[in-house]
Amino acid sequence: MYAEVTLDVPFHDVDSMNVVWHGHYLKYFEIARCHLLDQFGYNYLQMQESGYLWPVIESHVRYVYGIQFQQKIRVRAILKEWENRLKIDYLVFDAETGKRLTKGYTTQVAVNAKTRELCLQSPQVLFDRLEAWSGFQPTGATK
Repeated sequence: MYAEVTLDVPFHDVDSMNVVWHGHYLKYFEIARCHLLDQFGYNYLQMQESGYLWPVIESHVRYVYGIQFQQKIRVRAILKEWENRLKIDYLVFDAETGKRLTKGYTTQVAVNAKTRELCLQSPQVLFDRLEAWSGFQPTGATK
């Protein structure tokens, strides 16, 4: 289960060396993550409406090759875990050559919006949305 977006790197994302500033990679991850969440109808507004918040509690980026101004990139978000947390892996490729530029992941957990208590298991609404999405059967984490 994955989603992919193509982006053109804008000038305001690069540093004085003409390379994307390291913090912007997480922004690219989020754009792809939102596209993935939209596919099964459980993006941030739907999360809030269902009574849960999903803060990012961990992120990791492995910078393989620097991304340049005006470079066209593809960012792939892959849902890896969902039973107790959302773990999403990311791969960033050069859109023209297919060369892998960056990889990483984020981890999010469900928090009850009213009590602000951490949920030790993902709420049923997530499983329902995943199951409704093309007949997906969320029986465990994918490899």
